[in-house]
Amino acid sequence: MGAHAQVETESVMMPWYRAVANECEVFETAFRQQVPLLLKGPTGCGKSRLVEHMAARLGRPLITVACHDDTSAVDLTGRYLVRDGDTVWQDGPVTRAVREGAILYLDEFAEARSDVVVVVHPLSDHRRRLFVERHDEEIEAAPGFMLVVSFNPGYQRGLKELKPSTRQRFLAIALDYPEAAVEREILCGETRVEPAMAKRLVALGGKLREVEPLGLAEAPSTRLLVNAARLIEGGMAPRAACNAAIVESLTDDTEIAQGLRDLVALAF
Repeated sequence: MGAHAQVETESVMMPWYRAVANECEVFETAFRQQVPLLLKGPTGCGKSRLVEHMAARLGRPLITVACHDDTSAVDLTGRYLVRDGDTVWQDGPVTRAVREGAILYLDEFAEARSDVVVVVHPLSDHRRRLFVERHDEEIEAAPGFMLVVSFNPGYQRGLKELKPSTRQRFLAIALDYPEAAVEREILCGETRVEPAMAKRLVALGGKLREVEPLGLAEAPSTRLLVNAARLIEGGMAPRAACNAAIVESLTDDTEIAQGLRDLVALAF
């Protein structure tokens, strides 16, 4: 496995997930009907957690690849390696997922190189096959295989976009930050923070998402609020927890950071 692709093989323990709409139903139906799935939404809105939850719920192993500019087709399909003086073939994560009938999750798929998209195409239509050119092999997806990809439309705008010919191969689910009541439930489900504290954290998140003049590149995600709740649960003072988990994660600009800390002070 090359150094350029970050890969994780997940267990099938059931991660906690709070459905916001019918995303679990769509995911399960896509799995049963062998249709690939595209998840789109901002950073930290629950895309990866949804995939982890559904893989466990469906009883399938999960192989995750974090795509980026240096992720190549070779990284994903496999390569020949020299071991003890012999040349041996090592499957990449995509090849392993296809052979094992796993759920393959390509996170930030729009960041991947064009040769990766070419490799994925035969897996995203009726063929459900992988062509491993270097190994001179054609592999039919084992039962249970599913292709799931994700990207952040807001982040990608003006940079890389998924081609329409690629997007139309997938069913799609649009995810976003949940409404306040649901987000409070998520914080309480992910941590043991008190409901009153969860309410204040969610109110702070909502306020920060509304303050455009601060010039944040991205709005504070549900993930950041959960991180703050974890610190508070661990005994840290709310202002210090929010500074570490939210403010410092959002910006390196001292003026913007001070503006964020002022809002945290108003909330706590």
